[in-house]
Amino acid sequence: MKRQGVSCERKLAWIQSGKAGVLQVVKQSVQIPVFVMIRPRGGDFLYSDREIEVMKTDIRLAKLYGADGLVFGALTEDGHIDKELCMSLVAICRPLPVTFHRGKGLLADMQPRKGSFPPSLQQPNVQSPCPSTSRNISSVLFISAFDMVHDPVAALETLLTLGFERVLTSGCDSSALEGLPLIKRLIDQAKGRIVVMPGGGITDRNLQRILEGSGATEFHCSARSSRDSGMKFRNSSVAMGASLANSEYSLKVTDVAKVRTLNAIAKNILV
Repeated sequence: MKRQGVSCERKLAWIQSGKAGVLQVVKQSVQIPVFVMIRPRGGDFLYSDREIEVMKTDIRLAKLYGADGLVFGALTEDGHIDKELCMSLVAICRPLPVTFHRGKGLLADMQPRKGSFPPSLQQPNVQSPCPSTSRNISSVLFISAFDMVHDPVAALETLLTLGFERVLTSGCDSSALEGLPLIKRLIDQAKGRIVVMPGGGITDRNLQRILEGSGATEFHCSARSSRDSGMKFRNSSVAMGASLANSEYSLKVTDVAKVRTLNAIAKNILV
């Protein structure tokens, strides 16, 4: 199954807010648009006044350091899109594009390391990591806060009125595969007015089924793998987080081979 007129060459890299150093280095290393996810913390999407100030500041900094788009989501206590907050954030984002996100902070995996990016993506002669804040940004994306809404059908229409260009969703389920029926319904409802981007648990084993079953033209995945630490001395009794279950000596990195495999699958279906 192939769809005419759709190019999967439109790749995006996503980075979580609060990582200005990562944003600068990634912008110097790749030649694809880089979107920054604005997420002051984990947990729900009901934000305090102080957290909102953090989000606004992160947006301004992301623009300052060259983001090509912004990704965020915010809800009211009863599970509806927080229209007032989203409008104020979109206004700060402009002229960059905005995406409403799915919610989890998985985007920091894009931290570059030696050998992380193939030579074809290197851009060694970038002169300035800090373009003007007046630069044109193409879209704002609403992420997985969408999967926590009370009424996804109504929420999609709300996002259209707010100026979002994309919405990332797992179909309000545990994964895009499980939420495939709703994703297809949302894409049919959108009728090209907004990009509905499946995300959540997408791998080379299920990507074809998700794209063909939903009619989606874009998708999101982490394409990551684990890499063993280079540390020779290891203190296994200490963890730098809340749980000992996550080893400090196992690093999550973007897997170039997985990216290439997923891209090849998408090309075969979408081009």
